[in-house]
Amino acid sequence: MEKWAITRLHRIPLANEFSSQIEPCNVPVVFDGCVCDWPAVNKWNPNNGGLDHLEVRVGSSMVEAMVSRSGSVFYGDIRSHDRIRVSFSSFIHLCKKSRQIHNDAFVDKSSQDTCHTPKIDSIEDPLSNLEDGSQIYLAQVPLINKDEKRESPLGVLLEDIITPRFLETNAISSSNLWMNITQSRSSTHYDPHHNLLCVVAGCKQVALWPPSATEFLYPMSVCGEASNHSAVDLVQPNFKVHPRAKHAWDHCQKVLLHAGDALFIPEGWFHQVDSNALTVAVNFWWPSKIMLAMESHMDAYYLRRIASRLVDYEKGRKKC
Repeated sequence: MEKWAITRLHRIPLANEFSSQIEPCNVPVVFDGCVCDWPAVNKWNPNNGGLDHLEVRVGSSMVEAMVSRSGSVFYGDIRSHDRIRVSFSSFIHLCKKSRQIHNDAFVDKSSQDTCHTPKIDSIEDPLSNLEDGSQIYLAQVPLINKDEKRESPLGVLLEDIITPRFLETNAISSSNLWMNITQSRSSTHYDPHHNLLCVVAGCKQVALWPPSATEFLYPMSVCGEASNHSAVDLVQPNFKVHPRAKHAWDHCQKVLLHAGDALFIPEGWFHQVDSNALTVAVNFWWPSKIMLAMESHMDAYYLRRIASRLVDYEKGRKKC
């Protein structure tokens, strides 16, 4: 199987370069320092008073948080987590509490802890029974959502971010905030849209697999609510249930993202994200040109063509 090489660019591409030379290749690219000019990189930094800034800007607006039933690993399967409504300020208070109790396991080398952490108030329900925040995650909280008519409660934070200029020719469908309190991990999954993941504070390690590695990752049933998620626990895989998973890491590439970096994740690429404590990120999703061009009345034809290609591929592989 081809192992598509992920590249790092130390410059920001122009819009026409991205749309004609990078996006069509459907291979991830890291853009070092892509969003270093965002005001958010300084203003949201938890080691520089960023938690206070976020709390002042958003206040007690209600947001939806994910509460994991499996510690600090957040699985897409609805049976593995709950969704709860919490006030943003109570989530920030839990961040401050955790920051007081624990030293960050990993701190961005460019950051210095110069702020004074204020006294922590009592945590409001339903977060009062969470000791250290390891089970709660602000995942995919909308900043912009073109499908939602009502304004996002976090829309005020858009003043601190700048849509990268190389995305200006794409129809952004949504932009979201991602924020974890302690070290956390997402389950292995793919997105049905192109994705630009921008790290604002902290650090993320992203493991990536091309769509051609799907057979080793056992995606869940297309009839379920988490069809884009892998059924394999890659930390403790059960090879009796998922025998092909023993080859999964052979097709994986990993990238490290620091504050200011961005990663283009094409649609269909599986990824597992490990985040250090108090990591904040913003992502942008947009539909690929291929999907935009596919009319629904052609689906059956495309499905047959793709099935035929896969059959031919399997026949050729067995002859080798």
